[in-house]
Amino acid sequence: MKVLYAIQGTGNGHLSRARDIIPILLKKDLELDILLSGTQADIDIPYPIKYQFKGLSFIFGKKGGVDLWKTYIRANSKRLQKEIKSLPIDDYDLIINDFEPVSAWACKLKNKPCISVSHQAAVLMKGSPKPRKPDPLGRLILRRYAPTTKQYGFHFSNFNPSIFTPVIREDVRKAKVEVKNHYSVYLPSYSDAKILKILSKVPNATWEVFSKHNKQIVTSGNVTIKPITNEAFIESMATSLGVLCGAGFETPAEALFLNKKLLVIPMKGQYEQQCNAAALKKIGVPVMRSLKKKHLNHIKNWIVNDAKVVVDYPNITEDIIDTVLLENLKTR
Repeated sequence: MKVLYAIQGTGNGHLSRARDIIPILLKKDLELDILLSGTQADIDIPYPIKYQFKGLSFIFGKKGGVDLWKTYIRANSKRLQKEIKSLPIDDYDLIINDFEPVSAWACKLKNKPCISVSHQAAVLMKGSPKPRKPDPLGRLILRRYAPTTKQYGFHFSNFNPSIFTPVIREDVRKAKVEVKNHYSVYLPSYSDAKILKILSKVPNATWEVFSKHNKQIVTSGNVTIKPITNEAFIESMATSLGVLCGAGFETPAEALFLNKKLLVIPMKGQYEQQCNAAALKKIGVPVMRSLKKKHLNHIKNWIVNDAKVVVDYPNITEDIIDTVLLENLKTR
């Protein structure tokens, strides 16, 4: 039986989840191929990649949102169509898709089942929290970006019977949790200069900032900017006083699992992160609108407040994958 596991390469969350799901799939009695599309990730997958595509990536800006111009420039429709048509989708008995557009649209064109195992699937499900301000275009993009025929979702809580708690990678589950004298920061949609300018105004805290934009370690006062690597970030987060990050999915989920206090800043113009912020707020996590001087009191109040949100994220990843295979993999 041949299975294609297609992974979105924008950001780190999809790849982080894949690092745990792939070994589980490899244990099963099937032939597995891996497809990766997109850019903007800081970690890799230590497994052979059968198909590598540019796909359709959202490009992070430096002012708290998506760089729409760069996203548009890189969204070469002819190239994307060629990638979609080049994928031999009929060779596979099952396509598992983590918000990956090339395989999703290849399946749609061939009227072939495509199974979503992703956070985005959960965000769109009934019962998942949504932002107060409606965003019909953002919702449409999220729904149409990688269309699938069946969905299994991951979210911060079981907002729906079809939603599972997050996949927490083994690296994080095994991390030694301590409390040292620093806060871990990951805000990839802001420039290092912007982060430094704001966090330097909170002198009673030590900040370890992990950057997509800097390849060298730079220290200025109470702020240290480091290039992001998987190992360094996990160690920093596991030994931190708290985590300040965007309202993505994996990093906030991992911070909650490690029992760290959390403050999130959703990306502007990014519907999924606005939904995540609403979900996090619902379970008690503080949300900050943007990284601006006028919001400094939010950070200062968070520093002195030791309140944490307690979660239960059991290791059920293999059970979920077994369910997906059992319900969708049929003999030809």
